[in-house]
Amino acid sequence: MPLLYTIGKLTVAPALRLAWRPTVEGLEHIPPTGGAIFAANHLSVADELLLGTVVPRHLAFWAKSDYFKGTGLRGWFSKAVLTGLGAIPVERAGGRAALSAFDAAIPALKGGDLVVVYPEGTRSPDGRLYRGRTGVARLAVAAQVPVIPVGTIGTEKVQPIGARMPRLLPADITIRFGKPLDFTGRPDDRTSLRAMTDEVMSEIQKLTGQEYVSRYAPPRAHPATPGDTPV
Repeated sequence: MPLLYTIGKLTVAPALRLAWRPTVEGLEHIPPTGGAIFAANHLSVADELLLGTVVPRHLAFWAKSDYFKGTGLRGWFSKAVLTGLGAIPVERAGGRAALSAFDAAIPALKGGDLVVVYPEGTRSPDGRLYRGRTGVARLAVAAQVPVIPVGTIGTEKVQPIGARMPRLLPADITIRFGKPLDFTGRPDDRTSLRAMTDEVMSEIQKLTGQEYVSRYAPPRAHPATPGDTPV
């Protein structure tokens, strides 16, 4: 576990658990060792904070590559923090550029790390669960690791879309971890990837009870945040 992440687990995490008091279910589904992908719904920027707070192991989040390329003191600080936390840069342009995130995520997963992916590609604009993008299935097949569906409920109350900072007040938050999905040996053709992704989204929907929308989430007008990925 990266040193900065360890420091955060010992200092920031207990404070956030006390402030938000999340209900956590299904921790027994998180393997004590070995790589796995956390595939979660995405309601708020606070999702990353909450997951990092309740999961005992290190989580490697995908973060927009721009956060690693800033200039001046602010740019240096952003890069230092994300690198220290073990974040994986991803190009928001998508396509071939976004595949660079896989180059970093696959060795991390094979090395025994946990990688967090938001299959919707962005935060839900209205609280519904949108169609998943196939990057999560492609990554699972390439790294040969299980996918653990994650359902978060209530995090949009902690930090609604447009809010710059989370509200450090108790909220009705629940985080549920589902049984691992094993896609070992599955083909990586387009039809198979779509089927696996739909299976992942179905399990997430069971955990959250969200209304499912069979189309991709619309792009937001404001900048992306860490954790968002277009793949």
